[in-house]
Amino acid sequence: MVLPKVYEFIAPAIPSSGIYYFNTDSGMKYEVRFGRKQNDILSTNIVFGVLNEEFGGEEYVLTNKGEFYAVMKTIEAIIHHFFSNNANIRSFEFAGEPESAESSSMGPTKRTKVYLRYAKRIFSSEDWDIELNGNKVFIRKKK
Repeated sequence: MVLPKVYEFIAPAIPSSGIYYFNTDSGMKYEVRFGRKQNDILSTNIVFGVLNEEFGGEEYVLTNKGEFYAVMKTIEAIIHHFFSNNANIRSFEFAGEPESAESSSMGPTKRTKVYLRYAKRIFSSEDWDIELNGNKVFIRKKK
């Protein structure tokens, strides 16, 4: 079995700023952003997607260029890197925005289900609680 590659990524000069970049073999430029919540700076939203102009400003999209597993493996590595430099973070959150054919009232989107699967791979169930609520995946540090 061949494991997906991890693309080289550019980490922020200030670790707490939480904005990472990487390029795929097909030339897609991705941004991974950790956004601190205003009411709790130890909680963060994770958003990521393609920055290339060809997607007309639709920033947080995933492309279908056969690189999905390598992209997700790279995002996993970035999350580990961010957390190793920001060890006091108590919670993470992914939001799976619906695609054009999906409705948020239909329950969890395909993206949300993928994020849930990856959250279970990234975060140890011994240390973290993982919960699906609508189109959001919440990962909270156990006390």
